[in-house]
Amino acid sequence: MSAKKTPVTTLEFPDNKLLRGLSGPHAKNFARLEQKLNVGIDMRGNLVAVEGKDRERAGAILRALYLRLVAGESVTLAEVDAEIRFTDESRVSAPGAIKTASSRAVRPRSPVQSAYLEMMRQCPLVFGIGPAGTGKTYLAAAFAAHMLHDRRVERVILSRPALEAGERLGFLPGDLKEKIDPYLRPLYDALFDVLGEAAGRMIEQGVIEVAPLAFMRGRTLSRAFIILDEAQNTTPAQMKMALTRLGEDSHMVVTGDVSQSDLPGGAALGLNEALSFLDGVEGVGVTRFSEKDVVRHPLVARIVAAYNRGGQGVSKKP
Repeated sequence: MSAKKTPVTTLEFPDNKLLRGLSGPHAKNFARLEQKLNVGIDMRGNLVAVEGKDRERAGAILRALYLRLVAGESVTLAEVDAEIRFTDESRVSAPGAIKTASSRAVRPRSPVQSAYLEMMRQCPLVFGIGPAGTGKTYLAAAFAAHMLHDRRVERVILSRPALEAGERLGFLPGDLKEKIDPYLRPLYDALFDVLGEAAGRMIEQGVIEVAPLAFMRGRTLSRAFIILDEAQNTTPAQMKMALTRLGEDSHMVVTGDVSQSDLPGGAALGLNEALSFLDGVEGVGVTRFSEKDVVRHPLVARIVAAYNRGGQGVSKKP
């Protein structure tokens, strides 16, 4: 009696050059799928054979990744992991990209990131709460760039509590921008990543503006996209002042990790109060991330989970 053949799903891709991009350097992308889904993948010419229990799921992921290549996007291990996350949630593939510039686009890499972007589309005020590495700040910057690209806002305003327990900017050398720049570097990095060199020109032209939290009092910000980062370090008075800066056709995203406050006592007073008071208020959305949504190095997710298990989530940042 002959042995029963293992079921195989065979996929055909018309462009061999794109297929090489799909497999990745030294077939790393295929190896990641084989490892995560316990399947076998074999490529011959423009045909890819997938065997194993999860072969249909792996095939759907490969098709989705190939479409990214057709659209001119890149496919790395991060994109492979993102598609795996989405199919973990019984979804065929990740939602479409948002345009941040004429030749740049950004996609969410987890279902919670997708919900976060959708909330930014629907609500003028959105809170992104969760641990480091979940894309809270990056996606806020990407959506701000998207709003600029679509001309739905005229400027982007970056704000962040500058120093522990107060903003004593006078002790730092330089002008106002030079004083606040080191504290806004993560926002700058995200904007340069999603906008490219255009970000530098926009900063020079004032389209992207640095607005230290201490200097926002008394302003009304119209047709602007405001990002308040590291909001766990705001006092209740600072948070109320920041939230009430919203003007006509403006949007605000507030990001923070309530377990990592640098305020005395380690309590995220302003952020926690805002989340409590604004619960259920129309036009306010809250997205909560967990270690499952970490999209940095895989070890970061394990580090966050280990600290949470050990009850160290409220420890001070190093």
